[in-house]
Amino acid sequence: MFWYALGAYEVFPQSIDPRMPSLYLLVNFCSVIVPFLFSFHPKLRFDKEFRYFFPANALVAIIFIIWDVIFTGDGVWGFNPDYLLGIYFFHLPLEEILFFICIPFACLFTYHCLNIFFKIKWSEKLERLVVIGLSTILLAIGILFLPRAYTSVTFISLALVLLALKFLLRVNWLPKIFTIYLVLLLPFFIVNGILTGTGLESPIVWYNNQENLGIRMLTIPVEDTFYGFELVVLNLFFYERLKGRKNASKDA
Repeated sequence: MFWYALGAYEVFPQSIDPRMPSLYLLVNFCSVIVPFLFSFHPKLRFDKEFRYFFPANALVAIIFIIWDVIFTGDGVWGFNPDYLLGIYFFHLPLEEILFFICIPFACLFTYHCLNIFFKIKWSEKLERLVVIGLSTILLAIGILFLPRAYTSVTFISLALVLLALKFLLRVNWLPKIFTIYLVLLLPFFIVNGILTGTGLESPIVWYNNQENLGIRMLTIPVEDTFYGFELVVLNLFFYERLKGRKNASKDA
């Protein structure tokens, strides 16, 4: 009763739909199972990167879970219980929390693989132009639509993250993740399409259009593209930072 009152752990068996109660869980599983299995491939060995990925992912997941809890509570978005197991933590479905582990894992695995087989380089001028141009557009839209929570928070926060990474932290991998994210957009449209209702009678995750631009790519709010990019970029930042510190300690 104590934990129920806090909202830290809830089970609602009456919400389980006998038809597809585990669809969101299945989406997570299908997103991560192939990258996980291929992590142990001798030419890839992403398993050796787990010690960097999981601590980095834990830090970012906490940020996004707090964001998620606030937006869910404010009705910016919500979840259809017909597609959920009915297990909740902090009023979020278990599947939503797993999303913040499974999707970054698959994305950073892809980054790891493409980084092995391809040398992705941009000129400094092009990188600076893309970061400044994209950040300016995101800031302008975010400020213009400040009352729309999903739009403003996502666009403004991503713009600030990109500017900080480029000009304060001076990371050297922005061209790589910009390029690789274009590849990731294909599975992104599949996963987010299912979550937002493509091919379903109703969406797994619903959105309040009063809190976004109301622009959909099929069923996917345009903000999801930038929200997903920010999720990946922050995971990559902490992953590379932890990896860099480990390598620096070896060289010392």
